[in-house]
Amino acid sequence: MKEEIKKYIEEKIRPFLVADGGNIEFVDFDENTGVVKVVLQGACAHCAGALMTLQYGVEEALKEKFPSVKKVTLA
Repeated sequence: MKEEIKKYIEEKIRPFLVADGGNIEFVDFDENTGVVKVVLQGACAHCAGALMTLQYGVEEALKEKFPSVKKVTLA
């Protein structure tokens, strides 16, 4: 499951963040808790909307694609 989530982040989510000068890196997925850990980079690392992007963008997209994902947090 980790590899599928990592691939989805790299191929589907990262391009949107890169277009705004940011980036995202997959760190880990805990299958027991359903928590995905990521690092926001570039403009996203210090953006005032970073947490909104994480919660309403990244988290929602991952939950929709992978029902076992319960939460996305910063590593």
